[in-house]
Amino acid sequence: MSLLIITVGGTIDKVYFDASSEYEVGEPTVPHVYHGALVTLDYEVLPLMRKDSLEMNEADRALIRETCEKADQHQILITHGTDTMADTAEALLGIEGKTIVLTGAMAPARFRETDAVFNIGFATGAVQSLSAGVYIAMNGQVFPAGQVRKNREARRFEAV
Repeated sequence: MSLLIITVGGTIDKVYFDASSEYEVGEPTVPHVYHGALVTLDYEVLPLMRKDSLEMNEADRALIRETCEKADQHQILITHGTDTMADTAEALLGIEGKTIVLTGAMAPARFRETDAVFNIGFATGAVQSLSAGVYIAMNGQVFPAGQVRKNREARRFEAV
């Protein structure tokens, strides 16, 4: 069994340069998190794009869907920006025979205080445990695609 990790950007991979919030989406952080956690499972990282999710469009979502459909792996973890993660999850509905889990972070993985490390670990367990379908795994909860939204004020995801 091999896990495909598709990275598309978002806060989880952001690198900030100064106090005025200048940033860029950097290299995928999942390999560093896995290394630090002594993860030994077989995985492949595919950096598909480096975008803030607010900059993503339907063509980006179509590319993510096509990539998932063509992947040899049946378990796919996608790191994604949180603002439009629910939209991308919905765009992936209907892909047969694959378990796809999206996760992200409210603070970059490179920050000392971040939810990124927990979310990556939680999503890794979820993608290996759930039945085929599309899900969002954030902050200790799993939500089916199409039944979740981001509550910006509360800084969490919740069922709808």
